[in-house]
Amino acid sequence: MIRFETSLGDITLDLHEKEAPVTTANFLKYVDDGYFDGTIFHRVIPGFVIQGGGFTEDIAQKRTQPPIKNEADNGLKNKRGTLSMARTNDINSATSQFFVNLKDNASLDHSRGNFGYAVFATVTHGMDVVDKIAEVETGRRKGHDDVPVEPVLVRSARRT
Repeated sequence: MIRFETSLGDITLDLHEKEAPVTTANFLKYVDDGYFDGTIFHRVIPGFVIQGGGFTEDIAQKRTQPPIKNEADNGLKNKRGTLSMARTNDINSATSQFFVNLKDNASLDHSRGNFGYAVFATVTHGMDVVDKIAEVETGRRKGHDDVPVEPVLVRSARRT
């Protein structure tokens, strides 16, 4: 279990190590290194996702570990309350950024013709905090859309 202490409350995650071993090992390395401390949720799209894990409060992108293999074909679905790895159009480009699904997002699942986004965790406590983050006012900042006007800060991310 991982607990994110954010400026809007705590979120607890259960990792799916069996289904996504590469992804969870990668995520735990970032947690254990204190990488997420001081990052923000930099992309908030109500009714879709909240995304974090890569930018500081001044919208500076943090250095990452090398990209990992995409495990989206692990049988887990992008349902409300699950976490998946964010990536570019390169299927195997995920590093530190993740998103929380605000609804069931079947279009992000692995399927024929769409490799998808790897689900690796589920919110077990704090979905009310996730929903609170989803309601913040957003705008454009330093070339990025959907950025909270008032930063939503990750104060710490730790194993529990």
